[in-house]
Amino acid sequence: MDDSTALVLFSGGQDSTTCLAWALDRFERVETIGFDYGQRHRIELDVRPRVLDSLRCTFPTWETRLADDHLIDLAVLGQVSDTALTRGAEIGMQANGLPNTFVPGRNLLFLTFAAAVAYRRGAKHLVTGVCETDYSGYPDCRDDTMKAMQLALNLGMEARFVVHTPLMWIDKAQTWALAETLGGEALVRLIGDETHTCYKGLRDQRYAWGFGCGECPACDLRAQGWERYQSSKAESEAAHA
Repeated sequence: MDDSTALVLFSGGQDSTTCLAWALDRFERVETIGFDYGQRHRIELDVRPRVLDSLRCTFPTWETRLADDHLIDLAVLGQVSDTALTRGAEIGMQANGLPNTFVPGRNLLFLTFAAAVAYRRGAKHLVTGVCETDYSGYPDCRDDTMKAMQLALNLGMEARFVVHTPLMWIDKAQTWALAETLGGEALVRLIGDETHTCYKGLRDQRYAWGFGCGECPACDLRAQGWERYQSSKAESEAAHA
């Protein structure tokens, strides 16, 4: 396995784009992988190539490192799931305390298929944007889950994959700040203009933080993070004035 090559699980959203920038800052060769599982917000599949093109145009150093993109058909996941992300159901909470936007097994399958592609491509590093700090309560985003998956993948494939989770212990405000650290205001603008997070798949209105419905949990998290990020920047600038 090539220690200088990473495969990033890239949906086209804020978190995965930030993780992609994180990987491009660290590894010599970076490939991306996305999944079509019949998601309600499948517009994210349309923005993926635009985000990749924008990264190449905006950051020439990263352009030389950004390699092949892979799109995997996981329609079967949508067929066996009954969630607000794979059906037209109203977004809400379930009796078990989890939001009905939780797609059981999604991140487990994503990592498994990503590892299979990484095995073929010789990539040692897998990078994913899961987060336990500022999230929707999904159990497959937890640090323990990621550690268990890394162990299972390495045992099952006789490999030495390293699963990286750059956002695991930071909130959305810190995710915006990380993007600024990695790519300056140019990357922050790119994330706002090009990426997609909204669960409803709406892109007809541009807010300060990007496009979306402005109401679903994903938009709410992103908006609140943007506000805290902007407040923190203002306080820092005032302190250094």
